[in-house]
Amino acid sequence: MHLSDFDYHLPSDRIAQTPVEPRDASRMLVLHRDTGELEHRVFRDLPGYLRPGDVLVLNETRVIPARLPARKIPTGGTAEILLLRQVDDTRWLVAIGGKHIRVGSKLAVGDKIEAVVVEEREESQRVVEFSEPVHPYLEALGETPLPPYITTPLSDTSRYQTVFAHHDGSAAAPTAGLHFTGEMLVRLKEQGIQVAYCTLHIGLDTFAPVREENVLEHKMHTERAILKPEDAQIINQARLAGGRIVAIGTTATRTLESAAIRSAAYDTEVNDPQSIQRTRLALNENTCPWRPVIALNEDTDLYITPGYRFRAVDVMLTNFHLPKSTLLMLVSAFAGRERILGAYQEAIERGYRFYSLGDCCLFL
Repeated sequence: MHLSDFDYHLPSDRIAQTPVEPRDASRMLVLHRDTGELEHRVFRDLPGYLRPGDVLVLNETRVIPARLPARKIPTGGTAEILLLRQVDDTRWLVAIGGKHIRVGSKLAVGDKIEAVVVEEREESQRVVEFSEPVHPYLEALGETPLPPYITTPLSDTSRYQTVFAHHDGSAAAPTAGLHFTGEMLVRLKEQGIQVAYCTLHIGLDTFAPVREENVLEHKMHTERAILKPEDAQIINQARLAGGRIVAIGTTATRTLESAAIRSAAYDTEVNDPQSIQRTRLALNENTCPWRPVIALNEDTDLYITPGYRFRAVDVMLTNFHLPKSTLLMLVSAFAGRERILGAYQEAIERGYRFYSLGDCCLFL
């Protein structure tokens, strides 16, 4: 597969700069994978496509004020720290903005916190150690990070949080969940739709460009994925009873598929990475239509491209994704590359709003 296979032209005026109000007024493109039929709806029509016994799986990660203005010590030069993932109480994996920041470099954050670079990673990523836990200071010192294609400041930062956000840790929102309201979730439960939760803390790697022309040579970075035992039980019991597993977003999809792969590996050698990789390959070769999911709390680097056989997800709701991105490859694996690109072209022609603050797609 070539990177150019996942390219398309998006006019800049189709990139959503502000969220719609109310949340559930966003448009929803519905793609029937079995026939290729497209429908043009709004998000509040979602309950009409779900059945009693289905399970929505929501990523309850919460975006933190992860963008920290900083000053170089002792020169006072400007820098920026973007928190990506917490390593321990005082150490974080971060992206650093600023020149000549190496191991041993010191940065001041606010008036009380200092950070020293203790490890260099690829490109601008570093591991820094703060002089004390930085989390209590984030609301006062940090800013909510937005993707670079959003140039209009948010008047209300809560609109870049889902209504079910619970666990702090993301540098970006699980954007498919932004369309839900509390009233919608109540309505779905009254309709007999179950809800399960997972957590995948989103780092910048989700948006990292693919540079290799052979997309299979791209290396996915890891993100922490968590699926609690009680949620795994809800999902498995519903699927065995004939319900569908509806992943809300690509992050929930990757968590569920990682849990299904881990379940298969658990049948052999639980902690052997080579066994897990062999299981991934085997799952792409056999015809088993479904795997149970297993409770999960570990890093995942699952990279889904066309040819991948989904084992946990039956239905997916997601936003529109950037050209040449791993997320576009994931939805192409789920619904077919040509159908996805055709649906995207029709969405462009009909004025849909793209990317994080834009409209959504429902793949049935």
